[in-house]
Amino acid sequence: MVQVLGQPRRHRRDRSGRTGAAGPVTRGTAMPTTTALHARPTVTALTDQENEVLYAIGCGLADAEIADLLAVPEHAVAWHLRSILAKLGLRDRAAAIVHAFDCGLVTPGHGPRRHGPGPMSVPWLRISVLGPLRACRAGRFVDLGPVRQQAVLAALALSPDRSVSRRELLDGVWGTNWPDGNVVPVYVYRLRKVLRRDDRPDPVIGHDRYGYRLDRGLVDVDVAHMEELAAAAGGAERAGDLAEAMRLCGLALDLFRGEPLAGLPGPSAESARLRLVERRAALTRRRAGWQLRLGRYADAVAGLSALALEQPLNEPVCALLMCALTRNGLRADALAVFDRARRKLADELGVRPGELLLRARRAVLRGEGVDPVLVMEDAA
Repeated sequence: MVQVLGQPRRHRRDRSGRTGAAGPVTRGTAMPTTTALHARPTVTALTDQENEVLYAIGCGLADAEIADLLAVPEHAVAWHLRSILAKLGLRDRAAAIVHAFDCGLVTPGHGPRRHGPGPMSVPWLRISVLGPLRACRAGRFVDLGPVRQQAVLAALALSPDRSVSRRELLDGVWGTNWPDGNVVPVYVYRLRKVLRRDDRPDPVIGHDRYGYRLDRGLVDVDVAHMEELAAAAGGAERAGDLAEAMRLCGLALDLFRGEPLAGLPGPSAESARLRLVERRAALTRRRAGWQLRLGRYADAVAGLSALALEQPLNEPVCALLMCALTRNGLRADALAVFDRARRKLADELGVRPGELLLRARRAVLRGEGVDPVLVMEDAA
């Protein structure tokens, strides 16, 4: 849903002294000032997260504070700022601050540090599952209580478009060993208490005839941002901009902070953990494929080597690493990757390497290298 920030259309005098019509500011769309219209290139639409970063910059927050507020790495904030400056034709951070005020995105006295009602472009609550579960309420991390209570919140966060029934929560958090009593309503009550917004009577966790669900207007989950970035990377690839695809994929990977939902019990958390680990591996392969096509062989080797250590039985990762090493002139190292994978597969699974790895080895031995496009297609 599009959210409009600011006041009804009016005339405003900009910093250069010109007067022009200033319309409402819409998240996810361009926010031109009259200065931008007269003196700068046509404004390209900002993404939702770029709008959030611009808003926080306009409120005077430093990169570290913005990173905590948005639950993203600090260097990702710097990436977003560079993109904002390029898209809006701005010179530096100071110009971005002026622009945030000129376009009405920021109003004096209203910002992330304000706890009362007022315009806020960032959600009240941010939940991160791409690592140990954590929640950031109005810029401050929250104690989420015992691990099974955290697992209840994680199950709700991973089901953003539907209600989750009490029975489903019991199955997902406790498996077949259901506890006695009304433990789910108790945990939900406690979570509502620690996550509530002081100026609103509505709970962050709602309830209907089908079960419990998070209020999407107040809650933002990092998985959604990761998928948005991954989709944008795919769009950049289809448009032929591999450098931008690689950058966006890197930002998606930066949202991972370790093992997803580390330490949380229950079938629901375990299933989500496996799915998200595989999602990270797939994104790493995609980025490596683009890096190889752009000739950035050393970068591809670095990312794939780390992933191969974590997932030594992942044959597509090993095949793509062999490709990267061969392109980087490290043919012996590429063959060593095959030998290591072959031993692991035999020792732990009792199987021989699959056709993908065998084909990669034959290509290395013939001095042909491995086609990253074929590896990516076979891994899909």
